[in-house]
Amino acid sequence: MTVSTRIRITLSEIEHLRDVPGVEARYGDEHIAMSVFRFDSEMLVTPHLAKLVGHDSPMLHLRRHQADGLFDRFAYHAAELWSSGRDVWADESKEPSDNVTSPTG
Repeated sequence: MTVSTRIRITLSEIEHLRDVPGVEARYGDEHIAMSVFRFDSEMLVTPHLAKLVGHDSPMLHLRRHQADGLFDRFAYHAAELWSSGRDVWADESKEPSDNVTSPTG
């Protein structure tokens, strides 16, 4: 499955959560080689390994037990990426592929 197909499927699935309070989704321009789902002091992190799709990569279940531990380091990394992302639902007319200019102008 191509990356664009996986993005399209993900956007279709998260659309069901659009009106759920506290659920947000963002586009990012950075290469993000992991999925992160954070729930207060717990986090699920899937680092996407070379030549494997996400569901074939290992998932880490992290719990915050100390300051500056593994949880805090992943949380900081995810927050940095999140802060530069764009709200998926902010501009309905644009998707990431809309930023590409066609040869015909």
